[in-house]
Amino acid sequence: MKIVFLKSFLNDIQKIKDPETALKVELLILELKSATSLRDVKNVKKMQGYAGAYRIRIGDYRMGIYKEFDSVELARFVKRNDIYKVFP
Repeated sequence: MKIVFLKSFLNDIQKIKDPETALKVELLILELKSATSLRDVKNVKKMQGYAGAYRIRIGDYRMGIYKEFDSVELARFVKRNDIYKVFP
């Protein structure tokens, strides 16, 4: 799959202080690149009421993504309490 990084996602990633969480994000991005569809990726759930919006659970964090045809846009990476305030 083709991966597109939005500026908001890159800003969120720079704020991560825990090296273990940063490693999990890196592994998830590699998994997304090698996957043929979102069904191949663990912990992915479609967000109700939004076409093409999904979230991926990584511990206490959530990654907000948009799926369009054969590409995935990584939009946000924030704590689980805040994901529904800033995404989609």
